Amino acid sequence: MASVVELKDVSKIIKGRKIIDRLSFNVEEGEVFGFLGPNGAGKTTTIRMIVGLISMSDGDIFICGNSVKKDFEKAVQHVGAIVENPEMYKFLSGYDNLVHYGRMIKGVSKAKIAEVVELVGLTDRINDKVKTYSLGMRQRLGLAQSLLHDPKVLILDEPTNGLDPAGIREIRDHLRMLARDRGMAVIVSSHLLSEMEMMCDRIGIIQQGKLVDVQLVKDFVSNAEKLYELELDRLDDAINLITEHLPGINLTKSDSCLEVPVKKEQVPELVKLLASHDISIFGIREISKTLEDRFLEVTNEKGEL
Repeated sequence: MASVVELKDVSKIIKGRKIIDRLSFNVEEGEVFGFLGPNGAGKTTTIRMIVGLISMSDGDIFICGNSVKKDFEKAVQHVGAIVENPEMYKFLSGYDNLVHYGRMIKGVSKAKIAEVVELVGLTDRINDKVKTYSLGMRQRLGLAQSLLHDPKVLILDEPTNGLDPAGIREIRDHLRMLARDRGMAVIVSSHLLSEMEMMCDRIGIIQQGKLVDVQLVKDFVSNAEKLYELELDRLDDAINLITEHLPGINLTKSDSCLEVPVKKEQVPELVKLLASHDISIFGIREISKTLEDRFLEVTNEKGEL
C-alpha cells in the first residue's frame, strides 16, 4: 500500500512550550487510521498542521508526495476535512450549501453534487434548510462537502461527537465504505474508543505531544496480557499460591472467582500448580480486553492521563 500522508519529525512550539514533539507516522491508501489520545494530547493541533490551519515549528508533512511546507496548494488539494464541527449556512438548503462550496473548486458538477448527496444518505432532505437538520444530518452534509473534490485523504476530527447510536453507526459505515471501495485514506480522531475499535484498521496513540505507539487494532488488542477468570474453591489458598509463584501479579477476587492477568502459555502451568495443591478448578474463562482497556493501560504506563 502507498503512503498517502506522511509526517516526518513534526514539532510545534507555542509560547515556548513544545505541544507536539517530533511526531512521525504514515497513513496508507484504503485504510482508516485512528488518532487517539487523552484530551490535550495534541490530536487537534496535529490535524490543524496537516491541513495547514497552523504552521509547523519543525519537520514536514507530505500529502501524496507533496510537502505541506514547500508546496501547500498541491498538497492540500488532495485533502477533505472537517476539523471539530462542520460549519454551514443555516438559512440555505443543504443543496445550496453544496453548490456554494462547489463554486470554490474546479469541475464540481450537478451530477457530482447528486453523487455525494446520495453517498451520505441525504437525498430526501437535501432541499430542506440546514436549520431544520439534526446534528447527525449536519455531520453528513459536512461529509458530503468534504467529498466534493474526490480527495485522496479524508480527515475528520471527532466526527461522531454528539451523535446518537444510529448516527454513529451511519458515519462509521460511510467511512469504512470510502476506504474500502474508493481507496481513500481516512484519518479519524475520536475519544469514543469502542467506535474506533470497530471503525479503524490501525491506530496511533499520542500523549503529551509524543507518539506512544502505532499498531493494527487487532494486534494492539490481542498482544496484550490476557485476563482469565478462574472459578475455584479455597480462593485464599489459591491467591497465596499464585502470588508466591508469580510475585507482583495483580489478582482480583470476586465471589468464587479469581481474575488472573497472565499470558496464554502460562495458563496450563497455572492449572498444574493449582491441581498439585488440591485446589479444584470448576471453570476457566478468557476475558477479552477492549481497545479502551489497552488504551488506558498504555497511556497510564507512559504517564498520567
